Amino acid sequence: MSKEKNITLLAMDCDGVLTDGGIYITDDGNQMRKFNVKDGAWLRIWKREGLKTAIITGKVSKAVQLRSEDLEIDYLYQKAYFKAEVLEQLLSDSGVPVDQICYIGDDVIDIPVMQKVGFAIAVADAPDDVKAHADWITKAKGGEGAVQETIHRLLTSKGLLEGAMQRYFNYDEAFKTQ
Repeated sequence: MSKEKNITLLAMDCDGVLTDGGIYITDDGNQMRKFNVKDGAWLRIWKREGLKTAIITGKVSKAVQLRSEDLEIDYLYQKAYFKAEVLEQLLSDSGVPVDQICYIGDDVIDIPVMQKVGFAIAVADAPDDVKAHADWITKAKGGEGAVQETIHRLLTSKGLLEGAMQRYFNYDEAFKTQ
């Protein structure tokens, strides 16, 4: 767990990581995605610890933009066909060193980023080619809690999990003084 301790920015693909990879297309041509609420809750926990987030996705989607805004994602890159180039932009935008970035991917387009970051993760249902480039593989599939599982692991390795959970354990006491 030594690599994980240094992570300060969690970057991830969207379709296949934050979603199950399915896209619903309505009769009028609109696209819809299903996001996992638990992943979103844990992204908020991550952010409350003062840590950064990024989404790097090859698609352009209003739903992804809205979900990103809702979760207060720090950096959103859509239409990222060459993700290694977008990683360079993220490094410039964030000022975070590459060894402090964790990336979660699910497909071959993610491999160039996974090869460069400090800690690379593949979701459970990623192809074997992708898993071969991962430092760790989640037990959960994309869109089914893989981000939650990742954040739990990262916060544990950083020694932050117990403190992050205290606000929930002491909820009643925290609001009695108000």
